[in-house]
Amino acid sequence: MRILITGGAGFIGCNAADSFLAEGHDVTVLDNLSRSGSESNLDWLRSRHPGLVYVNADVRDAQAVLSAVRQAGPLDALLHLAAQVAVTTSVTDPRFDFEVNALGTFNVLEAVRQTGGDPVLIYASTNKVYGGLEHLQVVERDGRYAFADRPNGVSEEEPLDFHSPYGNSKGAADQYVRDYARIYGLRTVVLRQSCIYGRRQFGMEDQGWVAWFVLAALAGKPITIYGDGRQVRDVLFVDDLVGAYRAAIATPAAWGQVFNIGGGPRHTMSVWSEFGPILERLIGHPIPVTYDDWRPGDQRIFVSDVSKAERILGWRPTTTREEGIRQLFEWASAR
Repeated sequence: MRILITGGAGFIGCNAADSFLAEGHDVTVLDNLSRSGSESNLDWLRSRHPGLVYVNADVRDAQAVLSAVRQAGPLDALLHLAAQVAVTTSVTDPRFDFEVNALGTFNVLEAVRQTGGDPVLIYASTNKVYGGLEHLQVVERDGRYAFADRPNGVSEEEPLDFHSPYGNSKGAADQYVRDYARIYGLRTVVLRQSCIYGRRQFGMEDQGWVAWFVLAALAGKPITIYGDGRQVRDVLFVDDLVGAYRAAIATPAAWGQVFNIGGGPRHTMSVWSEFGPILERLIGHPIPVTYDDWRPGDQRIFVSDVSKAERILGWRPTTTREEGIRQLFEWASAR
């Protein structure tokens, strides 16, 4: 296949590029290298795959995106992963957030439409399109939060409720991608991703919390838990996410559809009361943390209902949280 990956030097992008390149596919990576760690990821890809094609461009530049799609084509697949990814950044600079996430996605869609190609276009959306889910009842069980009446988690049928500039920009893009399948016949797939972690993730305090805790613990940096540490997320190892990309590309029944892609109810973990002991066992000593107030928009629990992906894509996560965290820890330790 011929594949273009926007944001291909980011954490998820470089793992996806590495996987496809290892199988002999032609991969073009488009990235402006603005995020910390992206240059390192690009160097890593180049060292492993001399055939990699790299385009230094910004998705906010419509002409640059159009040119890249033309030069990389005819494409079989396009993974649109380039994004502004932090809620906190979106609050402090909403225009930048809008231009990268909403306008950038529009530019990618228009580039595909104008070139007349027919790639499967995968869009990395987010569970934040569902908002704070304040209407769902949350209870505490066994020292962690749980939905009172959603044992399988939040499904794609949940009403959209964009909250924060980030939620709005990603949500607008989510709906544009979905509608370009209906209006223009593009083979698009929206994947609403939840808490992805893994190797080559340069996490920060406001985004990528699993990697941030690992990196901070190894470097002896202070760790702050916002809230009480019992909040729950369904974590998904990056290799499993790339497997979902493969399934979406290969499954015609998925085109034009929206899927929740996360660890699901089998792969949940509380932010510190369960993750902390796992990390302490790996590092070999207790890790001091401090606690602070909940941040605006923080959810006590989010778990993706991934049954639609299991049914249509034949996909389910297989990497246990212990194995995934161990791989992330070993990569971070080697650095």
